[in-house]
Amino acid sequence: MENRNRIELIRQEVNTFLQNQQDPENRREGYVHLYGVAQNCTLLGIRRGLDIELCTIIGLLHDVYTYKYNYVKEHAILGATEAENLLRKLDVFSEEEIEIIKNAITNHSNKKELHDEYSELIKDADLLQNFLYNLSFNVKHKKRIKKTLKSVGIKMKFNKDNPVKEKAKK
Repeated sequence: MENRNRIELIRQEVNTFLQNQQDPENRREGYVHLYGVAQNCTLLGIRRGLDIELCTIIGLLHDVYTYKYNYVKEHAILGATEAENLLRKLDVFSEEEIEIIKNAITNHSNKKELHDEYSELIKDADLLQNFLYNLSFNVKHKKRIKKTLKSVGIKMKFNKDNPVKEKAKK
């Protein structure tokens, strides 16, 4: 199978487990979050010169355990194993690619420590999706979000009461 079809294979798998999700709110949240993070991964991956296909796949799979099983505790570690099993089943990924994806998913919840470039990418994309989903929510990891936004040419200021203090500047 050609590499260009691998993202669609992953999307089909993601869509299948989301469609099987019994809780409609969890299903909706899964679509919004996983696809939003995947798009952020693609954008940031382009900016950072990473393998775009792997970036997109990491974004699609990073919370696979949460949305497949409706279980959040230790979802990064459990999700990495779930993703690895899926990637092996599809039999279109190299060992190196599986390790990159698995490591990024394992590390994505640990926003305070630095890891490899794909792990940092998914952390930033995940935070960015949560931030952009609703700007009035309390912002965690403001420094990281500000740095991520700046990397794509957006400067923002935050204050304590309202996360967004003023209009974004170019």
